[in-house]
Amino acid sequence: MSTPQLVVHRDKELMAQAAAARLITKVVDAQTSRGYASVVLTGGRNGNGVLAALAAAPARDAIDWSRLDLWWGDERYLPEGDPERNVTQARQALLDAVPLDPRRVHAMPASDGPFGTDVEAAAEMYAAELARAAGPENHGSVPTFDVLMLGVGPDTHVASLFPELPAVRETERTVVGVHGAPKPPPTRITLTLPAIRSAREVWLLAAGEDKAQAAAIALSGAGEVQAPAAGAYGRSRTLWLLDAAAASQLPRSLYPPASP
Repeated sequence: MSTPQLVVHRDKELMAQAAAARLITKVVDAQTSRGYASVVLTGGRNGNGVLAALAAAPARDAIDWSRLDLWWGDERYLPEGDPERNVTQARQALLDAVPLDPRRVHAMPASDGPFGTDVEAAAEMYAAELARAAGPENHGSVPTFDVLMLGVGPDTHVASLFPELPAVRETERTVVGVHGAPKPPPTRITLTLPAIRSAREVWLLAAGEDKAQAAAIALSGAGEVQAPAAGAYGRSRTLWLLDAAAASQLPRSLYPPASP
């Protein structure tokens, strides 16, 4: 378990640009040392903001996009191409503009796919895909992601792990189906906390006043069942990237004065 580090930026635009720059560096470093990189994307306004900033960054061309594996932390169980699906939004923000290898883009199943309404079977398929990608050097049945990004919801949810629901209590499976999510749509697929914690680095993104209370709760020692964001951490680093509004309820002692 890594101790959370905080970086607070002036506004959400600067936060997105800085996160994109960090991501470029991490991906290039991994590709230089190992030949490829593995990243888990997140949806929502902050996750998509980072992808849009990455699309606009001239330094994006430093990445060898053909040697990048992309995964998702969660997905809304909707038909392929639905505008509310995280993968659809990611394609619009970035993915369609860069030369990715389609075989390395690991989207979660859609509700009009072979599993139909059986979201648990769809989750099991994604877990099997993760397990096939895991090598002997990895920890368990998921690959060791270089960076796993998560948006933090106003209720402290991350991915589709909502407070008190069964998915946040899962300790064995790496991917589960979610029923009755309090945020529509109610049916989803999500990585579990054990899968999230396999990542080298976990980055939690929060911007806006509506995220201030969630950040304060998650960073105050709350339990992961009540505040799932509190249970999301990386093996070597846990990084909270916030704007000033999202950090407004945090004691200044939690982050360095030099935070831009």
